[in-house]
Amino acid sequence: MPEFEFAVIGAGVFGAWLARALHRRGRRVLLVDQYGPANNRASSGGETRILRMGYGAKEIYTRWSWQALQLYKEFYATTDPTLLQTTGILWLSRPGHQAALDTLQTFANCAIPHAVLTAQEIAQRFPQFQVPPEYWAIWEPDAAGLLARRGVQTVVRQTIAEGLTYRQQQFTEPNGEAETYIYACGPWLPKLFPHLLADIIRPTRQEVLYFGSTPGDRTWHAPAMPCWIDSAHGLYGIPDIESRGFKIAIDTHGPVIDPDTENRSVPEQTVEKVRGYLAQRFPKIKDAPLLQAEVCQYENTASGDYLIDRHPQNDNVWLLGGGSGHGYKHGPVIGEYVADALTNNAPIDPIFSLAAKIPYNNGTRTSTI
Repeated sequence: MPEFEFAVIGAGVFGAWLARALHRRGRRVLLVDQYGPANNRASSGGETRILRMGYGAKEIYTRWSWQALQLYKEFYATTDPTLLQTTGILWLSRPGHQAALDTLQTFANCAIPHAVLTAQEIAQRFPQFQVPPEYWAIWEPDAAGLLARRGVQTVVRQTIAEGLTYRQQQFTEPNGEAETYIYACGPWLPKLFPHLLADIIRPTRQEVLYFGSTPGDRTWHAPAMPCWIDSAHGLYGIPDIESRGFKIAIDTHGPVIDPDTENRSVPEQTVEKVRGYLAQRFPKIKDAPLLQAEVCQYENTASGDYLIDRHPQNDNVWLLGGGSGHGYKHGPVIGEYVADALTNNAPIDPIFSLAAKIPYNNGTRTSTI
């Protein structure tokens, strides 16, 4: 008899929360990661992530975000409440932005608290922003900034304290140590399963910058500054949390990378590009010092939908990934959802199946919003 019922390969946000969900069901679980939980090569590494409910017409993700918000609050209340910072989020939109209009309908369907702001109202409530008069925004007051790296490490550390077996070792093929293997290893999935996933999941380089404000200036900290998304420019940001700096990240997908070997330095041309945006949208800090820069990656599917499915040739192997740059927020919900499938044969929505995944065509993809 194998020592473990389940081996979860990858201690990022999906793997950590899945291992916890299985362990809390009383199952024998092994969690493995080759570099350590939320390491700097992982998509779950980095300082912060956004938890938002806005997802256009994709109602399942909106409902999952609201559920995840409650689960995060419940878990962090007993571990470290600072790992979730309620900031709200401002989704800047141009006239006729269909994804934003779809989001308003989804919010009505799901009873998500929100407001619609004109450009004048944006300027009154958040004077740091400079937006054209035709802009408008969706305001989500319950959205939050999540401390990403520390959050995953807290999940793993707490679950180990409750009896979970964790090992830091290189990913391996199923070796009979467990009955079922779940590969939740983010950008490493297409490397481990190249014939199956090489054209289904693509890890792309994403660059993130943190800028400093003037001494004593709390304008760029929550609650004065919210999280924000500017879809027209392919950028988003997070207020200064724990004095790390005002974060701006490029959401436009970069070149395909190898997570093991990618150079993680950020070129000066990226800094200049973002400074140009600062001058336009946040002119008060257009000359702010760059405090920190980091490179992470998205592991994208062409539709932006997650991959949750059994391996087509191996009944005791499951594939969990395709976070596509928006998966972190759903970590605890994904853990419960997949644990239910593994232990109770609960159905998986067809949008997450391998069969539903469309191979990339010339490197293009659609957005989840």
